[in-house]
Amino acid sequence: MLSAHAVGDIRAAEEALAATLPDGELMRRAARGLADHLDLIPAGDVVLCLIGPGNNGGDALYAAVHLLDRGVRVDLCLLEEAKVHAGGLAAATAAGAQVVRAPGAQRWCLDAIFGIGARPGLSGKAAEWAGWIDERRPYVWAVDVPSGVDVDGATVPSAAVRADATVTFGTHKAALLADPAAALAGTVTLVDIGLDPHLPAPLIEVVEASDGHLLDDVLPVATSHKYARGVLGIAAGSEQYAGAAHLCVAGAQAGLAGMIRFVGSAELSRRVVDRAPEVVAGRGRVQAWVVGPGSGDDAASQLAVALEDQVPVVVDASALQHLPQTFDVPALLTPHAGELAEMLGTGRESVEADPLGHATAAAQRWNATVLLKGRRTVVARAGAPSRVNRSGSAWLGTAGAGDVLAGFAGSLMAAGLDPLDAGSVAAYLHGVASVRANPDGPVVATDVAHELPATVAAFVQGSLA
Repeated sequence: MLSAHAVGDIRAAEEALAATLPDGELMRRAARGLADHLDLIPAGDVVLCLIGPGNNGGDALYAAVHLLDRGVRVDLCLLEEAKVHAGGLAAATAAGAQVVRAPGAQRWCLDAIFGIGARPGLSGKAAEWAGWIDERRPYVWAVDVPSGVDVDGATVPSAAVRADATVTFGTHKAALLADPAAALAGTVTLVDIGLDPHLPAPLIEVVEASDGHLLDDVLPVATSHKYARGVLGIAAGSEQYAGAAHLCVAGAQAGLAGMIRFVGSAELSRRVVDRAPEVVAGRGRVQAWVVGPGSGDDAASQLAVALEDQVPVVVDASALQHLPQTFDVPALLTPHAGELAEMLGTGRESVEADPLGHATAAAQRWNATVLLKGRRTVVARAGAPSRVNRSGSAWLGTAGAGDVLAGFAGSLMAAGLDPLDAGSVAAYLHGVASVRANPDGPVVATDVAHELPATVAAFVQGSLA
């Protein structure tokens, strides 16, 4: 899995690594790696380097030397000349860089105003530079992180730089993976400077195509039968939202469970079984439940009955309005921002401004795993690294997609995955399936459900592109 680490842990790792290297070697590695990823700039063109204090500015100044060596012209804007990295400035100006008073008409820009140690938000001259970027839109590379973002919290409390690309060093940062900060980072490239042996457990993880091993322990074997593979109970849909029941079942059938039991009205059960004859209507022993997608007024009683079974549960949509004080079974809650805002008694805009923080708060509040749906879905559980999903596209914002996701995650839990793995793997494969169904969009939720089985197979086989 791709991982991101907290600022304090990164600083400690840098110090530990630097103690084993010649003086300045760590910055030389970063500068060389940065320069190697600026090859879009043709010789003869001018790049504007916005230079702040400390090592972040130093990385850019030494990278400027490499750019000048290959014929790129370099202009430097200094935030505070007295605090600039002296050795880097001397090297850059000696190589031919020119200090300018303010940004002008440059069409290439390097944002090295602030690095990971700065407080979030820009003011004064730095905010003016961010405004120039927004107005003129040069192509911008951020050095390590876009200046102004909250690096660990992934929020954007005030003015910040919007980059087209970010070159980051050693490990990813939360602000490059989780929204809203990630939306300012553009395309992210990681430069290996040798930090890995010195890094502790990550702050954030991201499931990738190479992580099929996460399903190894729950895949069927030659002796498996339907009960051994896990039985999933689904209480979903209503007369008004019958489609939610069908889509939740379709998502579940794309997963790993060996059997699905559907609990609903006689008419809705008949319709579900007519469309999916493998489904058994009526209560019985299950290894996990999904409750809530498209449910009506009976969502509270459905959840209460499901919790009586003392098995893992996925709680979605209407059932999120009827949560117990705390969960004593493994639980995966799957709200969107509006639903999470209602759960926590805040506004949707507050959740969207800090999805990582609110998902974590809800996970602690209910002793559950929280899957907060969004452009970068967050899966949070207290005491574990949060997971952020980067798969999918804007086309996945379509009616019924959440119903498919809930059923699919429930199927993984019935097969034996814990809620954190089930939620993060489900979100990842759900997003991948949407792209595979139609790479250029549009898709509907049924398309995603139909594509999921082949997506799961490719994930397990290690052939997922």
